[in-house]
Amino acid sequence: MTSTPDKSAAANLAALRQNIDRIDETIHRLLMERGEIIGSLIATKARQGGGSAFRPGREADMMRRLVERHAGLLPLDTVESIWRTIIGTFTYVQANYSVHVDVSAGDAAMRDSARFHFGFTPPFAPHHGPQAVIDAVELSGGDLGLVRAASGVGDGAWWSRLTESAAPKIIARLPFVERPDHPAGIPLFVISKPLAEAAAEDVQLFAIKIDRWSDALPAAVRAAGGSLVGNAASEYGLSLLLSFPGPAGADRIRSALGAAFIENVRPDFVGSHAAPFDASSRARRHG
Repeated sequence: MTSTPDKSAAANLAALRQNIDRIDETIHRLLMERGEIIGSLIATKARQGGGSAFRPGREADMMRRLVERHAGLLPLDTVESIWRTIIGTFTYVQANYSVHVDVSAGDAAMRDSARFHFGFTPPFAPHHGPQAVIDAVELSGGDLGLVRAASGVGDGAWWSRLTESAAPKIIARLPFVERPDHPAGIPLFVISKPLAEAAAEDVQLFAIKIDRWSDALPAAVRAAGGSLVGNAASEYGLSLLLSFPGPAGADRIRSALGAAFIENVRPDFVGSHAAPFDASSRARRHG
């Protein structure tokens, strides 16, 4: 005995698929329209003398709004990846760039992070060690570098390369949208040539040189609201990478290290980034 097809169900499915096709076409047309606007932006910036295509502060605002409004069946991982591909690709259209990546601790996870955050359009350039990444960024016309935020054995005090005013700087920390089981969750710093504008300055990073370690130092840094990000031997004794809330990070460092009995410290600015956005706290608020 054969079942009788449910004509109303078939018609409903056909209508739903037509709606999907309509939405897909609308998305494509909007992306093409975005491309036209980017073309006008390129022409306008050229008349004004140019400027960096990277705007970490604006990007952070976009991603916060994206996470706050997101709802429904589509996983946040997917929607973030789509938007980051759009942002990374249209930035590349404005000014071609490569992504130089330290793969000395493994290629696969770093490649995944680079592709998740910048898409497949910008070329991926692997390097062995953070120093090689900084070299490549310094010699480029406007490329990006990715290095692990947590230094590994043998990396050395790579951040000391960023202290000169014209040297590359840290401009972002990834992932920006933090959550458990992030598909590209390795903590990374993004390095570029110094940005004249649009830098995100929620968190400032400084390199300092000290002649010896003080056991009181980590607690003093935490008490002042900062973090000890990196610690490596140098020709001067020890080189530390510290992060503090902006914009008065240098003053906080002097206060913190004074409390740790380390005096006459000169903090060297090496970059800044937006404060990470905790997606799990958003989920709790809306749950």
